[in-house]
Amino acid sequence: MALLKPRKNKKFSYTPRFYDDKGEGNPFEIKHKFDDYRKTVGDNKSLKGKFVDALDDLKNNQDKGVNKRLVIIIAILLLVFLFIIEFDLSIFFSK
Repeated sequence: MALLKPRKNKKFSYTPRFYDDKGEGNPFEIKHKFDDYRKTVGDNKSLKGKFVDALDDLKNNQDKGVNKRLVIIIAILLLVFLFIIEFDLSIFFSK
């Protein structure tokens, strides 16, 4: 019994009727169109490996505007959350 390992799918020797052997790729492969450009897609890795790949992907992103926009959105959501829980922001400002 493998509790920590993911189950592997069963493989069958089925060939579709109208599948051309000369065609591109596997007709059964479900793949996102951006998978070739990401490092985070692939085999299941450890939690640390996933975070390292995600950080590398974020650092090597060519579009810096997206990173800036992400930081702004996170800051706004954080301020809204602090407002909802009625956090006193005056501790950050000197008198």
